[in-house]
Formats: sequence, C-alpha cells, structure tokens
Amino acid sequence: MTSQPGLTSTTMSPIPNGTLLFNEIPEGYPEPGKTTVYDTTQTIDLGNIPLNGGILIKTLVLSVDPYLRGKMRDPAIKSYSAPFLIGQPLTNHGVGLVLRSENPDIKVGEHITGVISFQQYSVITALKLSTVSVIAKTEESIPWSAYIGVLGMPGRTAFYAWREYSKAKKGEVAFVSAGAGAVGSMVVQLAKLDGLKVIASAGSDEKVKFMEQLGADVAFNYKKVDTVSVLKKEGPIDIYWDNVGGATLDAAFGSANVHARFVECGMITTYNSKEGYPFKNIFEIVSKRITINGFIVWDWTDKWEDEFYRVVPKKIASGEFKYSEDITNGLEHAGEAIRRIQTGQNIAKSVVLVAEDKQ
Repeated sequence: MTSQPGLTSTTMSPIPNGTLLFNEIPEGYPEPGKTTVYDTTQTIDLGNIPLNGGILIKTLVLSVDPYLRGKMRDPAIKSYSAPFLIGQPLTNHGVGLVLRSENPDIKVGEHITGVISFQQYSVITALKLSTVSVIAKTEESIPWSAYIGVLGMPGRTAFYAWREYSKAKKGEVAFVSAGAGAVGSMVVQLAKLDGLKVIASAGSDEKVKFMEQLGADVAFNYKKVDTVSVLKKEGPIDIYWDNVGGATLDAAFGSANVHARFVECGMITTYNSKEGYPFKNIFEIVSKRITINGFIVWDWTDKWEDEFYRVVPKKIASGEFKYSEDITNGLEHAGEAIRRIQTGQNIAKSVVLVAEDKQ
C-alpha cells in the first residue's frame, strides 16, 4: 500500500465528509434541499478507511449535466443510465486527487477522472476502478475542470457524434440548438472547422454573444426571435444537432433540406415534463428523406477517442477552440447548480469546484 506522506493512523482522525444525497424523486424541476440534500453528518478517517485494493481520492471538480435529471426517477423505470437511489450520494463525472492507493497502476498524487460520488472524499474499490482512469496532462495550461467539460464527456459527445453522423460538406448549413451549452458550443466550432454556415440558438442574450464568439454565423435568442422565421430565412438546413427536442425539433423538420442529417443528442424540454409535444412537421422525415441518429457517447469511444485526444487538447491550449465554464464554488451548492442547468440559467459548462488541488 502507498499513502500520502503524513496520512497515517497516528496522525489522522475522522473528519467531516460533506455529501450531496439524493433525497426525493422530483415531480418537475429538481429542488435543492428537497430533491437533493447536503449532508454534513458523515465523517471519514482518511488514514484508516479500508481501500479493499482500491484508492482514496479527494474530489476536486464535479460535472453537472442535463442528463442527471433522468437519473432522478423511480428505479422501476428503465433507461440507458442507472437511477440515483434515495439516501445515496449523487454520482457523475469528476476529477479527483489520489491520497492513498492499494493499486500498483495508480500512484499517490496522480489525478483520476471518471464517474465519482458527490462527496468531498471517497473510496473507489478495486471492483470499481474500471470506471476511472488516470489523467495524463498533455497541455499544462489546461485546468482540471476542462477534463469534465470540453475535454471530458461533453466534448467527446460533440466530437464523436459529429465525426460519425454529420457527413458534413463545406458550404452546407448546420443548425445547433443549445449552442452555448457544453456540447453545443463544441459542435458550433466543429461545424465551422468543416466550413459550414452555422445557425445557433440559445435562451439569453449573453449566450448569443458567446455563440458569436465561437464563430456562429447566425446566433439568436429563441425567447425573443421566432425559430421558424430564422430557419426559413437562413436555411434550409442540412444538419441539425438537437439538444432540446420539442418545438425546436419540429421547426428543424420544417426547414430541413432533402437528405438532411439529424443528430439527436438530447431533449431537455422533455426532462421535467410528462407532456409530449404535438409535432406538426414530422412527415418531413419521409418527404425530405431525413436521416435521424440517436446515440450515447460511449457508442463511439473505441472509434474516435484517440483522434479526439490528438486534436482537441492542442486546439484548446492554442485558443483555436474556445470554451466557457459556469462555476459553482462548494459542494454544498451543487443542488442549485443542478437546478440552474435544468432551467437554462447556466452559461456553457456547469462545473462544481469542490476543493483545491493540493495534498
């Protein structure tokens, strides 16, 4: 066993281990203090807690993503991701600093990324080590938070599916909904890199400015400007990247070019409501011969991961690819961050900073 210098049973005693617990299945939007509760009663003995062949980490940053709402459900309801369990910590992608290790492949002082608990400290046992990996920084200027955003699951989501499904040709028109979000902002830049005209929508003027900085040719606030009118003027569209579903998806159907490609990444308008949307233009799938692909990021890891890490970190470090983070300081405020992303109040990637990067 290896351990952090000074992290021994003779010098350590139990300390508080703040934890965000899943407390109640929400009916609509998740409510901090009700759906999730920040628990300060748990403690942890960093020097003595059994590792069972695993590692002890200090959580540095955690990701907040729209899909977390889908995990806040009755366990009897099946889905592509496991549900949160009442009374247990939430989990999501994060970065942790290794404080102790009983695994020869993971050393004290290294950083890991993967699915971890919303806790200040946690043990990842040998049985669960397959869900995390050691981060080897290739660009020192990039902060750890980027590895759960632009270089993490959201960035990979955009890159993998764009490469796999867009079939982009220079001069075509792409429409990206939620274009200021963690995934959409990367898609905007990938489309511009391929020489496309990009239309991007978001729900605030601040987000519109960010999309313009990313290079979007037409950026608009859908709460102020009619989506159908914009697409009628600027389209027809050859590629639609869907993050929202509902009326925006229907508008895209109505403005699609023949043989358009629709990439279905998410439908946040349906996450907090049980009501369906009455589509008016759905027959355009037939008349325009639209290709529609839904996907989960892990579908294409084996094919595109190596290229992603060859290309994207260098472009981030050089500033060719831009990104923005909506930072929440403190795990105790993570519940508010979860609600903010469901109501569209975040700008770009939502990140919870839990602790400083020091042993």
